[in-house]
Amino acid sequence: MAEKLRLDKWLWHARFFKTRSLAATRVAAGDVRVNGDRTEKRSQMVGPEDVLTFAQGDQVRVIRIEAIGQRRGPASEAQALYTDLSPADPKPRKSEPVNPAFEGKGRPTKRDRRILDLSKARSLE
Repeated sequence: MAEKLRLDKWLWHARFFKTRSLAATRVAAGDVRVNGDRTEKRSQMVGPEDVLTFAQGDQVRVIRIEAIGQRRGPASEAQALYTDLSPADPKPRKSEPVNPAFEGKGRPTKRDRRILDLSKARSLE
């Protein structure tokens, strides 16, 4: 008989979810598919060659299980448990906005404030 493990426990071992209860919640909500079939059973047994499909963040992950882990180890160990079959991201991610140089907008620096204060004081004299 092939080795099998509970779905929620495998997702936690493979480090797709931070806690096992979070993995179990996502499975119970029906957010995970096993070999194309939607499942709500946390105790669904999975093994090598099963394909899992689920959303993680803003992308859909398609994962083929390669091995069953014995423990929740480091990330390098967890990555050996699966092969990522996810399609390439079709839309490019938005880059972080570039902060514009100070153009007289926004709050002046401490140096700028001192210069403004001196010019105000001189104009009052």
